[in-house]
Amino acid sequence: MTRYILSRAAQALLVLWGAFTLSFVLLQVMPGDAVLIKFQDPELGLSPQQISDIRASYGADESAFVQYAHVLGRTLAGQLGYSIETGVPVSRMLHAAYPTTLRLAVVSFGGAIMLAAGFATAALLAPLRPLRAALRLVPGLASGIPVFWLEIVAIQLVSFHWKLVPVVGVSGWTAVLLPGLALAIPISAPLTQVFLSAAERVMAQPFIDVLRARGASPLRILYAHVLPNALPPTLTISGLVFGEILAGAVVTETVFGLDGLGQLAQQAVANQDVAVLQAIILISVAGFVIINFTVDALHPLIDPRIRRTQAGGAA
Repeated sequence: MTRYILSRAAQALLVLWGAFTLSFVLLQVMPGDAVLIKFQDPELGLSPQQISDIRASYGADESAFVQYAHVLGRTLAGQLGYSIETGVPVSRMLHAAYPTTLRLAVVSFGGAIMLAAGFATAALLAPLRPLRAALRLVPGLASGIPVFWLEIVAIQLVSFHWKLVPVVGVSGWTAVLLPGLALAIPISAPLTQVFLSAAERVMAQPFIDVLRARGASPLRILYAHVLPNALPPTLTISGLVFGEILAGAVVTETVFGLDGLGQLAQQAVANQDVAVLQAIILISVAGFVIINFTVDALHPLIDPRIRRTQAGGAA
């Protein structure tokens, strides 16, 4: 088990380093010099020497390799630099923006799990075969719904027409309730599809027929015998859909006007604020890596076959 965890931790660190390097290279090849664009504005009245000094203070006059070494060392020391657009430390901007995105991720991920569990139960235990077949088509349709369209409809119906959840003049958890639930619908679709597929394979096993012959109820068979066997592939896909939450945060925060990391990323792209953009990429990748590392660590605990494989490999 320890060897498995250390192996996954080493892979996670390698992914983080790769993401940092790739993002640095891609941002370096962006057209234009963000520092020059910002400070060459004639309205600022800066002389060429002052602009040159500012570029030197941001390290923009160094070679790409020197900049990479400088930014890597600074990041490892916990310093993310300063925003070119505002001059504010990037860490301060992230500290102000991340709570909204974190709350949005918690609500949407928790909502997606509850939606997937409820819908999968209905699709497996519905009384009529045509109804079960119809319910199994719904996740495929839900996955194709554009997030921005779904969120606009949610605002119009749930907030403005039915007045169930306010979206104007609210903060904290209330501000992310409707956006999180709207984002949870398309995210729950792949979770439901993977669980249904795994559950159907388990329910085709002979031991399920034995349980039915002994009089076990469908609900008991589902939760006591099918769920433990169908959970590992669902757990794997749940780590992957977390990336969709981070990607969907950009659209969701724009539609609902939330001041989170997605909104900050959009502004950083518009202003070519490289330091802010790279910090957001690193945080997003780190969150994705941590979630998937946690999923990998949980697999041996819920699947005895992986534990036996690891024990055999260690022996």
